[in-house]
Amino acid sequence: MEKPSLPKGTRDFGPAMMAKRQFIFNNIRTVFQKFGFLPLETPAMENLSTLTGKYGEEGDQLLFKILNSGDFLKDVEDIKLQTKNSKSITFDISEKGLRYDLTVPFARYVVMNRHEISFPFKRYQIQPVWRADRPQKGRYREFYQCDADVVGTNSLLCEAEIILMIKEVFKGLNIQDYAIKINHRGILSGIAEVIGGKGNETALFVAIDKLDKVGEDKVREELQAKGFTAESLNLLFNILNVKGSIVNKMAFLATKFETSTEGQRGLRDLKEVFNILEDYNASQDNVEFDVSLARGLSYYTGCIFEVKINNVSIGSVSGGGRYDNLTQTFGDKENLSGVGFSFGVDRIYDAMEELGLFPKEAQVSSKVLVCHFDEESMRYGLGILKALRDVGISSEIYPDQVKIKKQLDYANKKMIPYTIVIGSDEVKSGLLPLKDMERGEQAKISLEEIIQKIK
Repeated sequence: MEKPSLPKGTRDFGPAMMAKRQFIFNNIRTVFQKFGFLPLETPAMENLSTLTGKYGEEGDQLLFKILNSGDFLKDVEDIKLQTKNSKSITFDISEKGLRYDLTVPFARYVVMNRHEISFPFKRYQIQPVWRADRPQKGRYREFYQCDADVVGTNSLLCEAEIILMIKEVFKGLNIQDYAIKINHRGILSGIAEVIGGKGNETALFVAIDKLDKVGEDKVREELQAKGFTAESLNLLFNILNVKGSIVNKMAFLATKFETSTEGQRGLRDLKEVFNILEDYNASQDNVEFDVSLARGLSYYTGCIFEVKINNVSIGSVSGGGRYDNLTQTFGDKENLSGVGFSFGVDRIYDAMEELGLFPKEAQVSSKVLVCHFDEESMRYGLGILKALRDVGISSEIYPDQVKIKKQLDYANKKMIPYTIVIGSDEVKSGLLPLKDMERGEQAKISLEEIIQKIK
């Protein structure tokens, strides 16, 4: 008989791993709700017509399609079957697909429920998505996204709050060495204008986006092959290599963008975001104005964000930006501007494992295990168990009549921090031996004292 296996690019999450993942999810969810975001869930599958054409040709290739129910080939024309071209029959045999991200389903939801939604609409969504990608380290075919978006407002307060939320989530996860990189599409357009690259922006931005991966020499080579002159590239890297504080970088760019309306728009927006952070009395530690950041080229229209945890082998763990075309793809006449970002939970998990940042309590399921010598002490222990649970202390009782050593081994394997061992003496006296399993310390105290100590 063939051994069971998993599809490539998917994983099981055992209890120990799930406890750590829940630690991340709970931190993110708490911060989203603290900032006024409402939860939203959409179906795992969407109509294929909703998904196709939203992610470009490459994205369409990575959509998981779901075969129609029943005899899905019966209505396909013979001539199409004879060509053996799967693309030509896709829409004949498949009407639905698994969602590729959370943004397109969100846009579909907004268009369908526009008259019931109060704008600006702040939503967060924590659900799995699926991509038929080539699996590799840090890249899976099924993975979770944690999105937060605000639609229906142009206010740059939203951009500032994204930075505040990222900082608060990382504080809760005890991630201290990280960089929130911020830039603006207007600044990138301004750079293209200044170096004479107008009309060739896509090639320029795609090359710039590779700068931290391949280095300046390789980017120069790529852009020279695209027709950029040595003079324009010298000016480009003079701008991209600007050093110093946020204020210094903005002052430097202001001198370069005297004739660029787009460049000036980008500087104005970023200045406003930093002013809001200052008024909020938020530290600008871990915030970096990165002139070479160029993500989401066909999508974002304003501020763009990317977050990296330093000293780990993982890429970016969060990113996002301002967009002006969320609902346009669904033929919405009154197009809504929005801004959003997403946490990559799988990458945050890998980074925290690499840095050893998960606290021990993140892996604890029960706080107390009630152990017992015999049937009488087990029945007495049920009353203790109820009292602990009634005050919110997660507890369990060993279900079988076995040796105490086996019960204590069970507590150690599950990393349960406290045990209470009950025998005939404890039943008579009401004093219970509470053992700290990590320190090996034990004291006989009353149930009330146990509750006080553990809580």
